Amino acid sequence: MKEIIAVIRQNMINQTKETLMENGFPSITGCKVMGRGKARVNFQYIDESVLEGNVSTKLAEELSESHRLIPKRLIVVVVSDDDVKKAVDTIMITNSTGNPGDGKVFVLPLEDAIRVRTGESGDDAI
Repeated sequence: MKEIIAVIRQNMINQTKETLMENGFPSITGCKVMGRGKARVNFQYIDESVLEGNVSTKLAEELSESHRLIPKRLIVVVVSDDDVKKAVDTIMITNSTGNPGDGKVFVLPLEDAIRVRTGESGDDAI
């Protein structure tokens, strides 16, 4: 089993959820996070949809002058070893715009998973 953690643009979460479900990965966990990559982000050139329209032009200019964290979405998908490539490819294709800030995907080994309700473990639990 593997745990796939993806940090994506917040305006891509619904499309990513839909695409994962269509490709056989309906079980995901998600949350709002704040983060940044290596490069400085100039908010003057970022589409407001990336910021969900909640940032005024004046505030965007102030933010562009610093190393502030920007809103992102973090999703976690647990898959069997055989499904890792398909799940990662689904996330990559859905979120790739070719621009800085598209996100990151991390794949980690997962020792075990246990379904609380039934006690099933391993692949049966996912």
